[in-house]
Amino acid sequence: SGTRPDYLGIQKNPPSLALCPPTPNCISTSEEANDPSHYVPPWTYNPEDGRGRKNPATREQAMKELLAVISSTKPENYTPNIVKNTDDYVYVEYQSPYLGFVDDVEFWFPPGNRSLVEYRSASRVGSSDFDANRKRIRALRKALEKKGWQSIGF
Repeated sequence: SGTRPDYLGIQKNPPSLALCPPTPNCISTSEEANDPSHYVPPWTYNPEDGRGRKNPATREQAMKELLAVISSTKPENYTPNIVKNTDDYVYVEYQSPYLGFVDDVEFWFPPGNRSLVEYRSASRVGSSDFDANRKRIRALRKALEKKGWQSIGF
């Protein structure tokens, strides 16, 4: 439910995912770190103290791991639908089991050799999401940690 936002995707200046609206039902790595209601740290798929040193994953391998986790993880019983998948970007619509609300979730592998993944998770409608976006990202992160990923800064 709700219309798909037209500002999704990689923004131009500077290259990043879109910022969150002022409502609390959105989190993003693009926000300022001093905005705890919206900011979340990016992920690395090659942490220095993990597989990054011993057996680093390629971007392609990391993308496959992310897609597998998205498909197999259904936090709060939301159903994932991968809408767009390129070599550096994934857009997923998550539909709630109740009332059919849709949340928009994006993942971006920025250029360079830093093995980072930026992400944004936002509800389309309303103001409060009862932490659904945070719970979703946490569940995905925990599943990715089992594959060797890590959250940066936490």
